[in-house]
Amino acid sequence: MKVIVEADGGARGNPGPAGYGAVVWSADHKTMLAESKEAIGHTTNNVAEYRGLIAGLTEAAKVGATEVDVRMDSKLVVEQMSGRWKVKNADLKDLVAEAKSLAAKFDRVTYTWVPRDDNAHADRLANEAMDAAAAELDPPAAELDPQAEQNTERPAHAPMSPAGWVGARGAPTRFLLLRHGQTELSKQRRYSGRGNPALTDIGHRQADAAAQYLGQRGGIAAVLTSPLQRAYDTAAKAAKALGLDVTVDDDLIETDFGAWEGLTFSEAAERDPELHRNWLRDTSVNPPNGESFDSVAQRIQRARGRIINEYAGQTILVVSHVTPIKTVLRLALDAGPGILYRLHLDLASLSIAEFYPDGASSVRLVNDTSYL
Repeated sequence: MKVIVEADGGARGNPGPAGYGAVVWSADHKTMLAESKEAIGHTTNNVAEYRGLIAGLTEAAKVGATEVDVRMDSKLVVEQMSGRWKVKNADLKDLVAEAKSLAAKFDRVTYTWVPRDDNAHADRLANEAMDAAAAELDPPAAELDPQAEQNTERPAHAPMSPAGWVGARGAPTRFLLLRHGQTELSKQRRYSGRGNPALTDIGHRQADAAAQYLGQRGGIAAVLTSPLQRAYDTAAKAAKALGLDVTVDDDLIETDFGAWEGLTFSEAAERDPELHRNWLRDTSVNPPNGESFDSVAQRIQRARGRIINEYAGQTILVVSHVTPIKTVLRLALDAGPGILYRLHLDLASLSIAEFYPDGASSVRLVNDTSYL
């Protein structure tokens, strides 16, 4: 008997409260034969995805299936189970072995990637399981006994989630904000906007180090990048380590510095002294034939909204430039424009911002370069 298995899994915060869902359909996809869901505590998206696959294969065996068409929206699981991608994450190796052992009991198993919309039933089950996991790990304040809460001390080593401080609800969309590696213009501390310098040898090494770190970290659902080559090449290395494709988002491009492109700070100030002074004080001021920071903020807000809508509750790697990354951090902090001049971001540095469904937001990390 041939069946269709649809499976999904996720972790809110990644890692975070996790769960999976799986459903077994008849070959014509008209009759549901079995379904399964489970909250699995605190873990990563990838672990939850594999747990969903294992549950789906287990249920398929129970209904007497001999051939299974697995359909999932996890490209990582589909490609690894198909043998096209290697399993690099040590935390997944036992799960992969278990899934392959189950699959070997069928006459035939195929794996097909499908868009999330085509995996809606399993996605719903997984979200219900994640809701249950979140309730178990962090019950809503309204459900806590006030007296019991007063008598319970949080361990000193256990940091409170930003959501706990602001009362945010729901799974945040987490932005991992990676600045590109070194170019000749950045090396010389020159304005580098819409010009397209390549990464230097050091820039490539920085991008490789960031990619290795992110690949080991895992749990990233998508890689988005500015269209400029220095960002795209940095993103491509990370995407390869993660087993993902690269998606270009034009709104993530750097500021257009216009006539100041390629100049140093001093050269721009000497060329247009009054305009340069005003530009440093007022984010609505444009460089000559260039783009104001306010204009950058408008398109970054647009990109943020689009990313949140498409990848709600997931962790996304965004590879971009100084001003766009600072602007995302500014939005997460709900800060004024002055913060753009007070944040420092090194080349190939990583920052993390989270945006919650209820409108709350937080910044978890700024300018990490520990992996370089």
